[in-house]
Amino acid sequence: MNPLIHEKCAQLPDLMKNLDIDLWLVFVRETSAFADPVLPLIFGDSGLTWESALLFSKTGQHTAIVGQFEADEVLTKGIFASVISYDEAIRPLLLESLNHYQPHKIAINTSMHNVQADGLSHGMHRILQGYLSGSPYLNRLISSEELVSALRGQKTAAELNLIRAAIAETLAIYQKTMDWVRPGMSEMDIAAYMHQQVDDLGLATAWVRSGCPSVNTGPESPVGHSSPTALTVQPGHILHFDFGVLKADYCADIQRVAYILKPHETQAPKPVQKGFDTVRLAVEVAFQAIQPGVRGMDVDAAARKTILDAGYPEYKYATGHQMGRLAHDGGGILGPNWERYGNLPEQRLEVGQVYTIEPGLMVPGYGYLGLEEDIVVTENGAEYLGAPQRELILLNA
Repeated sequence: MNPLIHEKCAQLPDLMKNLDIDLWLVFVRETSAFADPVLPLIFGDSGLTWESALLFSKTGQHTAIVGQFEADEVLTKGIFASVISYDEAIRPLLLESLNHYQPHKIAINTSMHNVQADGLSHGMHRILQGYLSGSPYLNRLISSEELVSALRGQKTAAELNLIRAAIAETLAIYQKTMDWVRPGMSEMDIAAYMHQQVDDLGLATAWVRSGCPSVNTGPESPVGHSSPTALTVQPGHILHFDFGVLKADYCADIQRVAYILKPHETQAPKPVQKGFDTVRLAVEVAFQAIQPGVRGMDVDAAARKTILDAGYPEYKYATGHQMGRLAHDGGGILGPNWERYGNLPEQRLEVGQVYTIEPGLMVPGYGYLGLEEDIVVTENGAEYLGAPQRELILLNA
């Protein structure tokens, strides 16, 4: 059993008491086909086939109700004080357990805003409502959004060490790639070289492999969640990367940028250097704005203003997102108060949360220039989890 799962489950009682939640009900079935995203965090990779109810109590005495063929394995996890098996129907056992706990607030995994807290399917939600019909518990259901956000967001020391390890591997691959890349290589060539390093280390990419890394050379390269193209690196290009590895179930997500010097150049042209200096300043402004209790939208506003004040157009994405088991780990964001982000920018930063900081801008005629650093929120502000890029990388043609 992964000790991290026990660490995360050990966080639950205090989080639930702070949020005034009596019971957290994770209700699932056929998880091999449709897995609730919270399961790897608090249950592991074992599958559950029949309708199953995992009841986490603020007392720390948890109960699992599962099909009889899975009860023994669930018991060996050491998470649940009671594992109850069934053959024909889960409903009477679920009601009996709820009567035992007598919860006034029952959190379930439905959320308007946090995808990581929205794992209860519509069908399973209707089934649960049917099972609770006629009981006092039907009207005691609330969203687990705040609980899941806190549990995923507040990283343990062990989780932070795993994230640091993933970042170290990512930065080492970046260094090797920067030493290797030459004009004439295509974005696809560079991505293949980075993939080979990932494979040689026995790791995986932090998001879908076809777009990790993202490699952008010059002004014609499509920027965003796109795959590398056949465009080739040329002198006078900005070369931009977005990349991270997944190691021991935890991610890194880092952007780096270089400039390919023309034969007569010894430094980057002024527009490129200005772009880099502006983005680097925006990263540092966001970093300095981070404090526990600050809203994500206020951190975003500080970074965004830096870009706008320098005369560049506004970037149309959030300044940062949470990171952990996934590159986009759900919960609050460092983002503007736009409709598409719901209430996520309004959420306040908490100690232990890991965020990316990733402002960027286009330098006309040269290409996209973006940086991305991974930080953890501390009691005193923020801490970089890996060495940030403070200087523009210059590559000789």
